[in-house]
Amino acid sequence: MKPIVTLTLNPAIDEASEAEVIHPTRKVRTYNHRFDPGGGGINVARVVAELGRPAVAVYLAGGATGPVLDKLLAERGIETCPIPIKGDTRISHSVFERRTGQEYRFVPEGPAISPEEWRAAITAIEKMDFDWLVASGSLPRGLSETSYVEIARLAERKGARLVLDTSGPALAASVAAGGITLLKPSLGEFQALVGREVEVTNGLEAEALALVRSGRVEILTITLGHRGALLATREGATRLMPPDVPARSATGAGDSFVGGMVYALAEGWSPSEAFVLATAAGSAAVLTPGTELCRREDVWCLHGLLTGQNDAAACGLTG
Repeated sequence: MKPIVTLTLNPAIDEASEAEVIHPTRKVRTYNHRFDPGGGGINVARVVAELGRPAVAVYLAGGATGPVLDKLLAERGIETCPIPIKGDTRISHSVFERRTGQEYRFVPEGPAISPEEWRAAITAIEKMDFDWLVASGSLPRGLSETSYVEIARLAERKGARLVLDTSGPALAASVAAGGITLLKPSLGEFQALVGREVEVTNGLEAEALALVRSGRVEILTITLGHRGALLATREGATRLMPPDVPARSATGAGDSFVGGMVYALAEGWSPSEAFVLATAAGSAAVLTPGTELCRREDVWCLHGLLTGQNDAAACGLTG
């Protein structure tokens, strides 16, 4: 079984904690600290491994904080291919405010990447054997907005399928170039891509179908937060509402969705079947605190709930 390879160009050490209340000026005491390896592709690799399929996380890391990220991944048993860089790997921080249930997330821009460091990442991926390549996350400073287009061409040369989850100019450039098997924007990212607001209840399906029928994207999933997600293929579009779960943190829900989707597709599931598992994985991530991602047992229980194989009580969702 070939591993799913993920690429994270701007990874992070994700710190999460809780505070009773957040206020300006005075010290805010925080509790229940945890540190996780983060960044889009790394999170996807964590989810794929959690669900039981091998994954290799390729990522750029360095400076004083790079070894910390390496250690966090090693502790979780994730196979890695780190690309050394000169700059310091960023540290993001999220704080859950107990009094209000609100979550505050602080995300630095990260280090600049040199052309030599970028070429080292390309060379490393070219040497790997894989059928699925996941490029996920923001582009770091120093890289062209067409960098993911180069990744798409690399996957094409190797006969592999590309999964892309990014935003802004990098998303627009990649879609314009095509060659994407699975694209996963949020609603806001999709609206920015098409250049206008699209109502979830009016026009979203038509816009999504137009994109997949253009041939530039084979499978399109758009995550809609508490309103679920939309799947579009050449055969049509469908929406799925997530199960009603108590929210502890939304951090990593989108990456968990991608991880569930690519895991299922790599296992040979149809896009519609994979879409259900992806929705379960995204919802399962909401159940966990801070920067913890979905847990295998929650994913499969929620998948059973969505497919009618069990009820909410079986997943511990009723009193």
